[in-house]
Amino acid sequence: MTALPGETPGTVGTDTPQDTVSPPDTGAEGSAHADAPEAPGATEPPGDAAGAGEPAAEVSGTDVAAAEDRPAEVSDAEGGRADGEGAPSEVSAGSPDAEAMTADAETEDASAGSPDVADADADAENGSAGSPDAGAVTADGAAEAPAVPELSEAQAELAAQRELRERIEKRKAEKTAPIAAGTGLSGTAAELLAAVRAVESGEKSGTAFFDSPAPAPAARRPEPAATTAQPPRAPVPAAAPAPQAASPEALDAVRAVLVEGGAPEALARPAVGVLGEQAAELLRTDPWQLLAVPGVRPEQADGFARALLGAGCGPDDGRRTAALVGWLLERAALQGHTALDAGAVRAALAERAVGDPDAAVRNAVEEGVALVFQEGDEPAPDGEEDEEGAADGAGLAEDADTDREPAQVLLGLDRYALAEESLADGLARLVNACEKAADWAEAAAAAPSPSAAELIRTTAAAGLVAHSGGEAARAEPAALIAAARGLGLRALGATHSEDGRRRLAAAVGDPDTAVTLAGLLSGAQGPGRDEDGALALDLLVVLDAPQLDVENAAVLVEALADGTRLVLSGDPGVLGSAGAGRVFADVLAARACPQVVSRTPDPGPIGELVSGIGIGELHQVDAPGKEVVIVPVRDAGEAVHRTVQLVADSVPRAFSIPAEETQVITVGHGGTAGTRALNEALKQRLNPGPGRFGGFDPGDRVVHVPAPGRAVPGVVRSADAEGLRLDCGGVPVVVPQERVESSVRHGWALSAHQAAGMRWPAAVVVLPGDAAQGLSRPWVYTAFGRGERHLSVVHGVDQALPHAVAQIPAQERTTRLRPLLEALPTPDAAS
Repeated sequence: MTALPGETPGTVGTDTPQDTVSPPDTGAEGSAHADAPEAPGATEPPGDAAGAGEPAAEVSGTDVAAAEDRPAEVSDAEGGRADGEGAPSEVSAGSPDAEAMTADAETEDASAGSPDVADADADAENGSAGSPDAGAVTADGAAEAPAVPELSEAQAELAAQRELRERIEKRKAEKTAPIAAGTGLSGTAAELLAAVRAVESGEKSGTAFFDSPAPAPAARRPEPAATTAQPPRAPVPAAAPAPQAASPEALDAVRAVLVEGGAPEALARPAVGVLGEQAAELLRTDPWQLLAVPGVRPEQADGFARALLGAGCGPDDGRRTAALVGWLLERAALQGHTALDAGAVRAALAERAVGDPDAAVRNAVEEGVALVFQEGDEPAPDGEEDEEGAADGAGLAEDADTDREPAQVLLGLDRYALAEESLADGLARLVNACEKAADWAEAAAAAPSPSAAELIRTTAAAGLVAHSGGEAARAEPAALIAAARGLGLRALGATHSEDGRRRLAAAVGDPDTAVTLAGLLSGAQGPGRDEDGALALDLLVVLDAPQLDVENAAVLVEALADGTRLVLSGDPGVLGSAGAGRVFADVLAARACPQVVSRTPDPGPIGELVSGIGIGELHQVDAPGKEVVIVPVRDAGEAVHRTVQLVADSVPRAFSIPAEETQVITVGHGGTAGTRALNEALKQRLNPGPGRFGGFDPGDRVVHVPAPGRAVPGVVRSADAEGLRLDCGGVPVVVPQERVESSVRHGWALSAHQAAGMRWPAAVVVLPGDAAQGLSRPWVYTAFGRGERHLSVVHGVDQALPHAVAQIPAQERTTRLRPLLEALPTPDAAS
C-alpha cells in the first residue's frame, strides 16, 4: 500500500550517531544549550519579521511548487550553530576534555529506550567497550580487602537461616498489616517527609524550605538498604528544588580538585549543585562521584580518578563499580525506565572492564546505590528458597531445582521505587475510599455525546477511572467537569501544558476550571489546600495522562484526600512522559479501575490520517482544502529550505496562518535538519539579529525548560541585569543569566517530545533522510497530530515512514507499577 505520495531519490545526509541510552527529547531539552549570555544592555527593538523577499511556494495538491534555490540560506542552515551544543566528543581517559565533559548528548530518541543497556553509549565509547582499555583504569596497585575471620559451615548456615526467617516474618507482617505512608523512614528521608507534611498542612510555606541551607548530600552512598523488594512507602517530591547558589569557597575548592584531576573547571558549579558544598572532599575521596554530574561519561571519570588516585585504583574498585551502577540506572531513567534487569546491568558493567559484575552489583546494593526487586512467581510456602534467591547479595541467585520460570530480578533507584510504591498505594486508596452510590444520572442524560455520558456515569461509581481517546475526545472530560460543577462538586482539570489548559478552559466555558499540572503541584494554580493539607477537590481530571511521570503522579495522588475522584485521561498513542515511568499505560494494562474508551473520532483529513497511524496504517487521505500537504525533498539541505519557505510564505498566504502560529517539528536536535539547524535558518528569515542577549533577540520564539520534562514555549521580550525576560503564554518569566544557556533555546522548531500536549493552527513536520532511524509509530502519531487546521510534511525518508508506522511501535519501558497495582487488594476495580 502506498501510504504517502512522492519518492525522494537522491542522497541523504548523515546524522550524528544516536546514543541508545540518551534521554528522550525532554532530556535534551533539560540540558539544551544556547549561546552564552552576554552582559545585558539596552533592549533593542525586534528585527524585521518579514525578512528578505523570496519566491513563495504554492500549496496545491499533495506537493509544493518548487521555488528558486537559495544556496546561501541552505548553507547557513546546514552549518548549524557553533556553540558547542553537539553530542560529546571523544575524550582521552587520561585528560578529560572540557567541551566533551560539559557537552550534553542532545540527539533525540524517538521513544523510550530499550531496557538492555549492555550496548549503552556505543557511539561515544573510545574503542571497544569490552577491551581492558575501555575503563582507562589499570588493576595495578588495587587495594586488597582486609581478611575477615571465617565461620564454620554449620555456624554460617545457622546464622543465615536465622536471618532469613526474620526477613520472611517481617515481609509477611508488612503484607498483612496496614502501612502508613512515610513510616519507618529516618534521616534525610524522614526530614523530607516532615517538610512535605508541614507544607501540606499549612504549618510552613513552601518557600521556607528553599530559603534554608541545603544539607550536604550523601554522595550517592546512603546507609545500606535492605535487599528485600519492599522499600518504605512514602511520598516523593515532584522535582528537586532549585539548587542553592554555591558559595565561592566551595566553588574554589572544587575547581582545585578538578584541575588536579585534569578535569575542566567548568564542571565546578554543576558538581557543587549535584554533590553539595562538600563536593571537593567527596570528589577527592571518591573521584567517580564525578559521574553524577550531567554530561560526564565513565571513561572521563576514570581518567579523573586515575589522575587523583594513581595506582591506588583499578577497574574493580568498589567506588568505581558502585558509581557505574548508579550511572547506568540514571541513564535508564532518562529513557523512561524505573528499573533495569539485573542481567542487563551486569552485561553493561562487563563491557566497561569490570571483572566481576556479580560482585559489583552486590556491592552497589550493599552501598545503597540501588535496590533489588524480584518480579514474577510468588515464593514457596515456607518462602526460604525464593527469599534466599532475592536476598542473596543483589538477588542474582536462581532456583535451578524448580520447574517454574525464574522470576525477573530488577535493580532500581530508591527514588523511583518509593514513587511507584507510594503511587500504587495511593491509587488503591482512591479506588476503595470513594462513595459508590452517587446518582449522576440526570447529568449523564444531559451530556453532549454518548461517550461523555458514559464517562459521567462511570465516574459517579468509581474513585479512579481511565479515559482514552484522541484530540476530539478531550471534549468528554470537559463535559464531566462541567457536569460535576453543576452538581455542586469541586471539580478541576489539569493539563500538561499552558496551551492545553487554555483549550480545556474554553471547552468547559470557565477559566477557573483548568490548571496546568505543574501549577497545581506547586500551588501557583488551583484551589489550594483544605484543613487537612489535601487539595480542596472532589474531582480531578488529569488530561494528557501519558505525559505523567511516576514521581509527579505519586505527589499528585498523595495530595488527594480520601473520597476524591481521579480521572486519568489521554491518548495512548502519543509519546510517553519525559520522566521515568509509564503511569497511564500501567494503569490501563493492570486494569486497576474502570476504563472508558471514547467513540468520538477526530474530524477532518488530519484526524483521519492520525487515526490510521494509531492502528499502524498510513493512508493517503483526501484533503480538498489542502489540510494535508506532502512536500518531497531530496536531501536535508532542501528540507531546511522548503521548511523556511512554508513557514514564512506558503502557509501564511494560503491559509492566513501567521508564521508565529506555525510550529516546525523534527526528529532530533542534531543533524543537518535538526532543531538547531532549522532554528538557525528560521531566525535568519523571521527575526534576524545579532543575538546580543545570550544568543537571543527581542521577538525570538524560544522554549523555556524550567525543569526536565517541561517545555514551555515563549517569546523573548527583553533582558536586563536580572536575566532574560520572556512572555510564556501571557505569563512573564525572568530567566537568570546563569540559567539561560541551560534552560532556554530557540523554539521555531521543536522535537515531538517538546511538542506533546500542545497544538498549533498549522504544523510543519520535517523528515530528512538522516532521520529515518529515529522514527516510530508514536513519534509520527504525535508529530502529525499537532496541527489543527493544516499539516505539511517535508518528506525525505522514502519508505521509512510507512515502515515506521506499520512496524515500529512504542518501545517498552521497564517499570514496577503494573505488578504493584495487580498485587494490591482492589475489590472494586474492574475485572
